[in-house]
Amino acid sequence: MKPTPDPVDIEVITLWDKRVRREKLGKWIIIGLVFLWFAFLVLFPLYGIFREAGEEGLKTIFSSLKTADSIHAFYLTFITTLVAVILNTVFGVIMAIVFARQKFKGKLLLESIVDMPFAISPIVAGFMFVVLFGPEGWIGSWFESMNIKILYAIPGMMIATVFITIPFVAREILPILREFGREEEEAAATLGASRWQAFWRVTLPSIKWGLAYGVTLTIARSIGEFGAVLVVSGSIINMTQTATLRIHDQFMNFNYPGAFSAALVLAVFSFVILLFIQYAYKKKGGPLL
Repeated sequence: MKPTPDPVDIEVITLWDKRVRREKLGKWIIIGLVFLWFAFLVLFPLYGIFREAGEEGLKTIFSSLKTADSIHAFYLTFITTLVAVILNTVFGVIMAIVFARQKFKGKLLLESIVDMPFAISPIVAGFMFVVLFGPEGWIGSWFESMNIKILYAIPGMMIATVFITIPFVAREILPILREFGREEEEAAATLGASRWQAFWRVTLPSIKWGLAYGVTLTIARSIGEFGAVLVVSGSIINMTQTATLRIHDQFMNFNYPGAFSAALVLAVFSFVILLFIQYAYKKKGGPLL
């Protein structure tokens, strides 16, 4: 004879089932809202770029991209990005090590200054460089006397891009260095390793994925920079016009196939960068999309 179920147990099980169902329903509602928000802000605009770029066919896309002006714009984007990545990788690692390992007066202020590009609008940053490097600027007048052109030339664009991307590498490495501590580096020094050997064999392996993440963010930010570069470059066709400036120029001149074709290239490249960022983030122990 089977025992009769306790009414209290049945009620508890029923309440538990209802709670589980509510939690599942709430989870899917939240996931759905996040997906809709993501689709509205990211997927729909990307679809619009692909649709507009492909409306005229692949032949039009390739013909728009292979013009001398477009090739020069992408080449200039590549050069400015390369310079920004090299300089900010080297100095970002140095700054992170100094902030993590050294104690000195004004350290907090210096760290705040490094974060300044996060707080300042790129347009404002561009005007800062106009004041500094313009023909009548504080530093620009000296360069003008030496017949060296900074503003409305490639050097000014590189300086602006480097400034905008300063924080990324340093800020990704700094928490890792602080968590990592100095014990292993001191052990390497005890075993006779020089500072350079300790850096290559101990410090660098510990920060490599943070470094990769910071470099990837620097690349993504550099290729998409618009405001500061627009102010300091003048967007001169075939001279100081990057890919983002060319997209703006083509759009303003109603050359929509040319604008959307260049935008398509940057969108695809940005997607590849996003995948690499997630891969590096996973290696650091974070979630992977």
